Amino acid sequence: MPRGLKNKFLAREKRQQAQSVSCTTSDKVSNSQKEEGKSTSEATLSTDDSCEDPLTGKVGLLEQFLLYKYEMKQRITKEDMLKVVNQKYKNEFAEIFKRACEHLADVFVVDVREVDSTSHSYNLVSKLKLPNNGRIRAGRGLPKAGLLMNVLGMIFMKGDCASEEDIWRFLKMMHVYPGKKHFIYGEPKKLITKDLVRLKYLVYRQVVNSDPPRHEFLWGPRAHAETSKMQVLEFLAKINETAPSFFPTLYEEALKDEERKIPNHGCNQA
Repeated sequence: MPRGLKNKFLAREKRQQAQSVSCTTSDKVSNSQKEEGKSTSEATLSTDDSCEDPLTGKVGLLEQFLLYKYEMKQRITKEDMLKVVNQKYKNEFAEIFKRACEHLADVFVVDVREVDSTSHSYNLVSKLKLPNNGRIRAGRGLPKAGLLMNVLGMIFMKGDCASEEDIWRFLKMMHVYPGKKHFIYGEPKKLITKDLVRLKYLVYRQVVNSDPPRHEFLWGPRAHAETSKMQVLEFLAKINETAPSFFPTLYEEALKDEERKIPNHGCNQA
């Protein structure tokens, strides 16, 4: 993994843990809303009371609420969102909402889309065509596309084939461990070695002649069809607050991949 990307990832992780908190103790969610968002808030919010700006805590609180509504498959309304961030922030709501949507798109690979302009209701929609709107299985749950994009990125960085050891070393930085249930991804080893393999987003195979047996990951056919190296590189660059061109070798390969995907129809002569 490029050192620059690793350092930026770690710094970003620490900042998010420190910033995704409410800046005040008086502007709290109602008791019913706090009870509703308990499972998500415990995992996404820190207890640190420091923030870079007065709106950061409100952005984190709104993200928590949006993820909870997604998890429970409940309608999201502007009225409810205003209650969560507090009516006195009504004038700043557009900025809070914008920042929350951008961060959810960056980290969870979901778009916040308006589904009813009359009632101003919204839904979170996975950017990838994962089943059940990014949940993998039917029922409640949180989006899994973010983990998939990270794994695809690691495979790309390792020359289109990453060892299982490399994958888990990378995911450890996200506090994702094999055999340990994660609040978003469930049991991650099952998710990436079985579920995403079954859905043909990943290829998981034994290394030839390895003794004891070792395994490696490649992109599956659906990953090639639904995303690209450039999109994955843009995802990794964005969550680490840099540009794809910051990694010139990967960027060059991503550009070549884009060119290969453009069909050559030839030139029509007049």
